[in-house]
Amino acid sequence: MNAKNKDRIFRLTVGLSAALAAFLSGCGGPGGYSNSWPYPEQIRSVYVEMFDNTGFRRAYEYTLTDAICKRIEAQTPYKIISNRDQADSILSGTLNAGSTILTVDRNTGIPLEQESLVRVTFTWKNLRTGQVLINNETVTASESYSRFLKQTYDYAASAAVNKAAQRVVERMENPW
Repeated sequence: MNAKNKDRIFRLTVGLSAALAAFLSGCGGPGGYSNSWPYPEQIRSVYVEMFDNTGFRRAYEYTLTDAICKRIEAQTPYKIISNRDQADSILSGTLNAGSTILTVDRNTGIPLEQESLVRVTFTWKNLRTGQVLINNETVTASESYSRFLKQTYDYAASAAVNKAAQRVVERMENPW
């Protein structure tokens, strides 16, 4: 075998190896990258119902609903519609907010760090076709707080509610 043939075999081997690596890394295989639109194309507008609050801490349902509306407008191609009869889809759900103690001073029993927990269960339905796009999916979010840092439950709960709103809007994308 001469040097010219060895060079051709080497180049062919390197080229095939690179093509195989690209295919196996997801670029060309199923479940890989896609140029398709990340949102359902048949939806243009969303009516967001006021979320129900199933917990005893009130007013966070307003914060959540407002945060979801703002994120939909800013991060998706959808428009928020205030009239349900004119909307293509409806987003509704429930919110439950609570707290837990993370660490306690062992001498006094006073909580050193606590955590606000938010659980949101939601449904997204296409009003034109009746198709349920997301059915009772649950997202959670949490934020810690400490009274020694002059933080309150309301501070942490608002941050957790905003994280939950972000996760709800992220779920509105088409699955990968």
